[in-house]
Amino acid sequence: MDNLRFVLFVFFIFLSFLLWQQWQIDYGPKPEAVAQTENATPGPAGDLPQRPSEDVADGAVRAEPPTREGSRRIQVRTDVMSLEIDTRGGDLRQLDLLNYPVSKDRPDQPVRLLTDQGDIFIAQSGFIGATQQAPTHHSVWHAEASEYRLQDGQDVLRVPLTWTDGQGVTVTKTYIFRRGAYLIDMEQTIDNRSGSNWSGRQYMQLQRKEPTGAQEDSQFIRTYTGGVLHTADKSYEKITFKDMADGNLDLKSRQGWIAMIQHYFLAAWIPPAEDESTFYTKALADRVFVIGAYSPATDVPAGSSQTLKARLFAGPKLQHVLEGIAPGLELTADFGILTVIAKPIYWLLEKFHSYFNNWGWAIIFVTLVIKALFFKLSEASYRSMANMRKLQPKLVELKERYGEDRQRYNQAMMELYRKEKVNPLGGCLPILVQIPVFISLYWVLVESVDLRQAPFLLWLNDLSSKDPYFVLPLIMGVSMFIQQRLNPPPTDPIQARVMQFFPLIFTVFFLFFPSGLVLYWVVNNILSIMQQWYITRQIEKPSAARA
Repeated sequence: MDNLRFVLFVFFIFLSFLLWQQWQIDYGPKPEAVAQTENATPGPAGDLPQRPSEDVADGAVRAEPPTREGSRRIQVRTDVMSLEIDTRGGDLRQLDLLNYPVSKDRPDQPVRLLTDQGDIFIAQSGFIGATQQAPTHHSVWHAEASEYRLQDGQDVLRVPLTWTDGQGVTVTKTYIFRRGAYLIDMEQTIDNRSGSNWSGRQYMQLQRKEPTGAQEDSQFIRTYTGGVLHTADKSYEKITFKDMADGNLDLKSRQGWIAMIQHYFLAAWIPPAEDESTFYTKALADRVFVIGAYSPATDVPAGSSQTLKARLFAGPKLQHVLEGIAPGLELTADFGILTVIAKPIYWLLEKFHSYFNNWGWAIIFVTLVIKALFFKLSEASYRSMANMRKLQPKLVELKERYGEDRQRYNQAMMELYRKEKVNPLGGCLPILVQIPVFISLYWVLVESVDLRQAPFLLWLNDLSSKDPYFVLPLIMGVSMFIQQRLNPPPTDPIQARVMQFFPLIFTVFFLFFPSGLVLYWVVNNILSIMQQWYITRQIEKPSAARA
């Protein structure tokens, strides 16, 4: 039992080290991005999706070639986002999330999700494979105004852009914004007043430069930055920058979406579910990658018009919002291999938060629920440890009797356990039970944007970051020391000395863990101490009375 308990504690320390190491990667100082003096210039035609073979076979006319004609920026502002649309391509080249400040220290500086500065991340759309010229994200569109703002009392804001080939074909790209929403509808209407039929495929794509250090982040436990594909045939498949560099994706499917995700936030294009879209990736120069989708061919006879639709989500990973947009989109809040445990924990947190309106109290009450669920298991475990504690003098006596003869000592020890009806492994159960819960709660705190910068009480103003004054980790260390004193000490003197340092080692790791996770551990330890002290007292009291 001593060896197993020792191994479990060592494993738990190793796990804590991995989590701490990843926490430093996610939240430690980041290298400064290389600033650009100018906005990113339009890329070459090579960043367009590859024309389908059937379009080439049919002798399809190329899309409009890239142009150096001047463009301008359109400013758009709603109640939740501020963005810039470039008339070249109608690209979304900058998007700020107004309700999500970069940090508590900079409340007036919102998170910039899309950008054409430094590590570019932009949303693009257009047409390929047309029988006549068609606009791509290199074409210059016309806008009636340079600024659009969602006014008080206004629920919907429409931003139209137009393009014409000069021969009777006009395309109108309209972005539709709604109050309180991070979901942007896009409609592209082809009005064919030429003398011949028009045929083309709508595409939508995300172009992003691989962030510095993304491939270096290869620890066992990590948050994910990169591409994601979800279809009816492939459920939530991560497509890393390395995958895109190694080869291009070319997949046809329905009911899908593509995304570029990062910690807390994502951008995702969602084609119409009924279309059999082709999903693709491309690797460009200078660590820039494209992930996108294009629609089946659309025919617009002369003298008619047709509207194609798509949706772009650009915002936080709010699971209750993502669930209502597209199947599987909520999986971008990735809880890892223990999702089956993390999901109920997150659900409980949400329920308690809706009642208390405070994530700290929600964590405390989730801890109470978890403790209640495992109450009987913990009780049996603590009884086993209390009985082991009673046997400690006899174990010491056996150790002195058999000295270095470990075989005879182990045989005598197991015989003593059988005689006293004590399970030597019973005391390890609390550690085993807590490991998956600990990891699951870690991922809930790390991945849930709801807890980002969430305050609790007094000095704890962000449960997703470390305790600024290290009060909670110190309390946790003291609680671990007290709990250790209630456990039977190992009979091996070396193990006993090593385990004395465990509370200190855990305290050092937990100094830099999210304070919400440390709060859970402190409350759990306090409840465990109370339960274990009561059980130990009940078992040792009769022995003391007989003595």
